[in-house]
Amino acid sequence: MDSTAVDDELLERLSRLSESGDPPPWASSVEGRDQMSSVTFIMVGAEGDRREDLYISRDNGPADAATHDLIAESRNALPLLVAEIRRLRAQLAER
Repeated sequence: MDSTAVDDELLERLSRLSESGDPPPWASSVEGRDQMSSVTFIMVGAEGDRREDLYISRDNGPADAATHDLIAESRNALPLLVAEIRRLRAQLAER
């Protein structure tokens, strides 16, 4: 099997992870870029359904902006990507 392929087992695992975590949207809020407070964090949830913020750190302090952006955007994209793969597979199966 191609090690870059998304097989059914991986797709199902990603789907379960997506469904079990806090729902999107997530937004990266970087100190000095997005706001002037003294912290960088990920806002979890939509207005009216906000969850606890996430603070991502490394051994020497907060993770960099790129890491925060990656985590937030990956969370937002995961359910969309799973749904798109399933849609395309169903479309291929119809042929």
